Amino acid sequence: MKRTIVTKLIVFYSVAAVFFVFLINVIAPHYLRDEIIKDKKNELNQYSQYIHTTHFDTAADTHSIYDKKTITVRIAETDKILNTRTWIFNADGDLLIDSGNENYIEASFNILEDNPTYFESYCYINNTVKPLLTENMLSIVLPISQQLQMKGYIVIHSPMEPIMQSVSNYITFANLFLFLVTVVFALAILLTYHFTIRPTRKITQYISSINKGEHALAPNIGKNSEFNRLQLELMYMEEKIENLDDYQKNFIANVSHDFRSPLTSIKGYAEAMLDGTIPEELHSKYLNVIVVEVERLTKLTSNLLSLNQFEQGGYQLDLASFDINLVLKQTAASFEGTCKQKHIKLKLVFSEKETYVTADKSKIQQVLYNLLDNAIKFSHKDSEIHLKTLEKREKVLVSVKDFGIGIPKDGLNKIWERFYKTDLSRGKDKKGTGLGLSITKEIISAHNETINVTSTEGAGTEFTFTLTLTTPNNI
Repeated sequence: MKRTIVTKLIVFYSVAAVFFVFLINVIAPHYLRDEIIKDKKNELNQYSQYIHTTHFDTAADTHSIYDKKTITVRIAETDKILNTRTWIFNADGDLLIDSGNENYIEASFNILEDNPTYFESYCYINNTVKPLLTENMLSIVLPISQQLQMKGYIVIHSPMEPIMQSVSNYITFANLFLFLVTVVFALAILLTYHFTIRPTRKITQYISSINKGEHALAPNIGKNSEFNRLQLELMYMEEKIENLDDYQKNFIANVSHDFRSPLTSIKGYAEAMLDGTIPEELHSKYLNVIVVEVERLTKLTSNLLSLNQFEQGGYQLDLASFDINLVLKQTAASFEGTCKQKHIKLKLVFSEKETYVTADKSKIQQVLYNLLDNAIKFSHKDSEIHLKTLEKREKVLVSVKDFGIGIPKDGLNKIWERFYKTDLSRGKDKKGTGLGLSITKEIISAHNETINVTSTEGAGTEFTFTLTLTTPNNI
């Protein structure tokens, strides 16, 4: 079973909660108790040192210094403040002073009778001395020595109950804090689930549907969030995938048609010559037709390879400085025969006698050839085509304008697509592959330049692209 993020979070926080409960309620009490007792022992030790210094440092005998009642009164007053009880013993273990004896009556009590080693220990925990002490006490023992002789002992008791109560208070506070932290973390898990995991699940399901080829409704994630932006990107991706699928189908259909037509002609004419349907004296004529069809297939294949190279970024431009006006003249000259047949006049207009640009000369020639070829194809007889260059700051604007049939408005955004033809039947008659403008766009984009088109149906079309202005032989 796959563990989801929510499950992992719950398991992690549950383990952490159990760990901290164990830490607070099992380990911490012992540590706190020891620390509090340590502090209390230091406090009692300082107090016992004070009693020793104040009452017994200069006394020759524990029986002869101040009267016992006076000492008892003074110690009892301090004990009330510190919540302690003080005993003073002589060296034989007889109790001389008990601050807990409100009547200051000397008690006939010798601690060594029941516990001969009582004074050998420095500290006692949970100490009881019956019948005088029935409550558990923390007790410390301080010897009273004068002139290197043992005169007696100071024993100070502090109740254990306040100490244990302090530990209990700390543990209660820690448990309360842990509970609050647990609640906060539980809310954090819920919020994490609501704002991150739930949208992620919806998006994952949406992507899964797309991968299966199913058309799924976009999940309702909400606005103003990173997931909403991701959702929009996924919706855009889905649309692009659908368009790509349609494009691939159209691409295969167009390629199949454009390959099938010349292949059918080649096969038909070849079979007719072989079986004698076409007489030998006409073989030359139909072999020329076959050559034309083969050239058409060669051009189609070459164009497809060129497009693939540009789209894969595998074509390296051969940049050089050249006169674009001269290239325009040469390209126009190559169409003189075609223009004469249609009585089309080519008009070249240059803003400068020479205009040098930096570009791949052969590719720009291909661009001009494609644009001029299209302009001639779709121009009326007895019309003009204008070829212009205009220097504008650091750029050169190159335009090819015809006054032919124009392009429909709904086709202007599609003319750069592979195999797109504004008029399929006319396109077939013109023997075009529908790849010329796609290649033109890729070449100009590879130069980091722009190409635009303006067209009015029935009035003509103008293509304008930019090149970088330069000086002769300067790259």
